[in-house]
Amino acid sequence: MAHAPPNDDRTDIADDVFRDRFRVFLEEVADGFYETDLKGNFRFFNNALCRIFGYTATEIKGRNFREFMDAENALYAFTVFNRLYESGEIPSEIIWRIVRKDGQERILEISVNLIVDRSGRKTGFQGVARDVTRKIADQQELEASQRRSHELYQASSRAERRYRAFLEFLPDPVFVFNMDSTVSYLNPAFERVFGWTLKELEGKRIPFIPEDEKDRTRAGIKRLFAEKVLHGFETRRSTRDGRILDIVVDGAIFYDAQDNPAGQVITLRDVTARKRAEQINQALFRISRALYRFPGLDRMLEYITRQIQALIRVAGAMVILIDEETREFTIPVAAYEDVETGIKMKEIRFPMDKGVAGHVYRTGKPLIVHDTAKSPYFYDQVDKQAQYHHKNMLDVPLRIQDRMIGVLCAVNKKEGAFDNADVDLLSAVANLVALPIENARINEALQRAYENVRGLNRAKEQVIHHLSHELKTPLSVLSASLRLLEKRLPKGEDGAADRVVVRAQRNLQRLLDMQYEIGDMLREQDYRAHGMLSFLLDASLDMLVTLAETEPGQTRAPDVIQEAIDREFGHTEIPCVDLALDRLVESHLAVLKPRFAHRDIRLDLRLEPVAAVLIPAEVMEKIVEGLVKNAIENTPDGGRVTVVVRAGSKGPVFEVRDTGVGLTAEKQRLIFNHYFAPGDTLSYASKAPYDFNAGGKGIDLLRITIFSERYRFDTKMISRRCRYIPADSDLCPGAVDRCGHCTHPADCGESGGTTMQIRFVPSNELNLACRVDEI
Repeated sequence: MAHAPPNDDRTDIADDVFRDRFRVFLEEVADGFYETDLKGNFRFFNNALCRIFGYTATEIKGRNFREFMDAENALYAFTVFNRLYESGEIPSEIIWRIVRKDGQERILEISVNLIVDRSGRKTGFQGVARDVTRKIADQQELEASQRRSHELYQASSRAERRYRAFLEFLPDPVFVFNMDSTVSYLNPAFERVFGWTLKELEGKRIPFIPEDEKDRTRAGIKRLFAEKVLHGFETRRSTRDGRILDIVVDGAIFYDAQDNPAGQVITLRDVTARKRAEQINQALFRISRALYRFPGLDRMLEYITRQIQALIRVAGAMVILIDEETREFTIPVAAYEDVETGIKMKEIRFPMDKGVAGHVYRTGKPLIVHDTAKSPYFYDQVDKQAQYHHKNMLDVPLRIQDRMIGVLCAVNKKEGAFDNADVDLLSAVANLVALPIENARINEALQRAYENVRGLNRAKEQVIHHLSHELKTPLSVLSASLRLLEKRLPKGEDGAADRVVVRAQRNLQRLLDMQYEIGDMLREQDYRAHGMLSFLLDASLDMLVTLAETEPGQTRAPDVIQEAIDREFGHTEIPCVDLALDRLVESHLAVLKPRFAHRDIRLDLRLEPVAAVLIPAEVMEKIVEGLVKNAIENTPDGGRVTVVVRAGSKGPVFEVRDTGVGLTAEKQRLIFNHYFAPGDTLSYASKAPYDFNAGGKGIDLLRITIFSERYRFDTKMISRRCRYIPADSDLCPGAVDRCGHCTHPADCGESGGTTMQIRFVPSNELNLACRVDEI
């Protein structure tokens, strides 16, 4: 064989080989595929080739094809390959004879193509190898049979005796009919396959035609007499023990010495196993493709049981699942010819240690019950509940790895009795459907759990809603009473009293902030809402009295209070407006700066003009304050907070960066989805706003998330926990100059920090109807 060319372009060759290999794999994989180099050494092949050769892949890899042949066949194969290499002609009808590892000879029908890389160099050979040993043997046998039949047809009675002697050794059933269709001869193969002997049937008709095949059989007989020969007639025949076989019939009319029709000689080829295998493969492929179209368990089980009914030809099929909590079997779906029976069987429960299913569960092995009346495992309570008689059944385990989840059951076989072929088929189906069934069960359990969580979440919101309403009136009364007390206390005379009032006002304000923010999250009216205080005017006597006392001497207390509410809190509606984001952020930061003037925090502003955003100004101020406040409270003294307004790829971006302690990965997952305080609630005391680790409620961030849904902006957080305090329980000293790990503020900035981004859609691309009750 020709030598391989120099390997100077490995990339092109690899590309060609890769593409060629996958082209081969896309073809019918029942045949062997191979690829050799120019010397004939196997460098690629599929599993089918290994099965044909009888060697493992490791034993074939790198070996020359001539090692699997005798010298004569090796020379022939070399000649064919060499001719292809020299002339480029693709030979046809190449036959190889190989010797398997077990010593058996196999006849292969080979196709071969030359592998040429992109540069036109020949690099090897590839092709398909099909095992035609049985085919050639069958052809030879058929040809011999036909030849001898023809010879016997024209021969004398002595030739007929020889013909009968030949029939004795044929592997396929053969019988000879007289002209009246009675039996004159049966060969041993007929007796072996169908169960009747010549002694039982001689001079009689064979009672093996199923009722539904009689019309087709009559048509076949007419065709035989009309054409004198019949080939490849497919039909079905029953055996003496009741089995139904798929048969291919070949027949001919034979004549006597006077050339008159004397009878029929018929050969029957049993193709039941082959057709069954084809049907099983098709059914399993069909089921595997269909299973994942059914997300719901019941519809999936209904499809599975219907397929089992058709495949095994039974009156009923069911999936029996294990309920681990109650230790019972349950039947969620059953398919019967009688629909009412299927309905009755559904949801029947019985103990896991009872019945045929219980025995299969204990042993982990399939079980055939040919007669339920004689079986010690049959549990008749199921029949009584369903009002149905199960005569016979086949149960196989539904297994996932080493755990059983149930049993697949087929009942009341229509034709014949359950056999090992049925066990293999039902077991194959069980192996195929077990995991999808379990996945569907888990999915339904998750759905139920999700609905439970949704219900609990709604209940939680209702409780918070109720508590929020309950807090409104007493907090408002306390606030007004505290202001009244402050007015009536002499200023500056008692420093201790003044500190008490300031402390009380600060903590009361924290409660008010929490109540207002809860109202925002529950889509309540804004805490400055006109309606809330109007409601208090009507419903809160204490509030009325307190407010009235702030204006002594007035007789129009309710009117005065209503006017004060209107003047102080304004109208109920807050419209969306086009905001210049850079200017609003700059102006609101000027308002906020005095509140954290006591902190040693460097505030950097990088504000660029950007497209206008459509949002209520008050909402935007809440967002600015919330992000800046959280950044400062999580940044130690000596750190830096940077506020940025810039143009992003899809619209304006508001960004707050800090060099603070950062968040752990777990808290990052929770921060925008729960009521969650960024700091450890056990590590801080109640401090003034903007103090380091002041005990920020985390609601600021959650409220921003809710605003994002309402006003259609995106939120994003990037946080890196300080590497010196990686755990939530690790504490920061609160100032860079007190940190033992940092010698310079830049060290702190590089160790951790958080960036919060708000990404807006430009106002010209957005249209919102903003109302106070949406904020």
